[in-house]
Amino acid sequence: MNVSSRIALVGGVAVSSVVLLSGTAFAHVSVQPQGEAAKGGYATVNFKVPNERDNASTVKLEVTLPADTPMASVMPQPVPGWTVSVEKATLAKPLEVHGKKITEAPSKITWTAAGSKIGPGQFQQFPVSLGQLPENADQLVFKALQTYDNKEVVRWIEEPKDGAPEPQTPAPVLELSAATDDHHGGGSGGGTAAKADDKGHGGEEKAAAADSSDTTARVLGVVGILVGAAGVAFGVLAGRRRSA
Repeated sequence: MNVSSRIALVGGVAVSSVVLLSGTAFAHVSVQPQGEAAKGGYATVNFKVPNERDNASTVKLEVTLPADTPMASVMPQPVPGWTVSVEKATLAKPLEVHGKKITEAPSKITWTAAGSKIGPGQFQQFPVSLGQLPENADQLVFKALQTYDNKEVVRWIEEPKDGAPEPQTPAPVLELSAATDDHHGGGSGGGTAAKADDKGHGGEEKAAAADSSDTTARVLGVVGILVGAAGVAFGVLAGRRRSA
């Protein structure tokens, strides 16, 4: 094998590796904030659900909210073609929100397909407004169940551990950022919490734009690698023609 052929082979392997890794890295149910999720504040997050099967479609998503850090406000955004329900549970220890005691809080969100499905090679995002986020936690773990139309249920419930390999079916994890004046909702009045809520909702357009830019950058990076590999292949063919 000559040098040109080796270069072409290495380039092809590199491209294949990038494509394969990019597919597996985002193959599980995940959660990401629109903007930031600050401790003690409010945030809008997206539960991203990719379809992992070639012969089945996703028809249900069940997300269990963390019981040790309950949140009084959980509001799903309507998604066309899907119904959504929010279950509540009685709290062992009541919450105090804006001077009022809350004895029950949302415990589970369920989205069910109603005229729509997540087909092979597709994904769907399910936005939810959450608050008040805990002040004494660095992250929130949401255990999720993904149901396919062939009755298969994938349980995304394994909690990732520091220093350990990623579990085969990891639970979605929401990383919390440091509390700020704009996002801190623990004041005696409702003004600060209201500002935090407005920030979480009013900044959705900016967050969406940022997310779009990040996605575009990733796509362009992969395209650049593919173009580079194509260039190497072209060079090899041109060399062969000149030799002939």
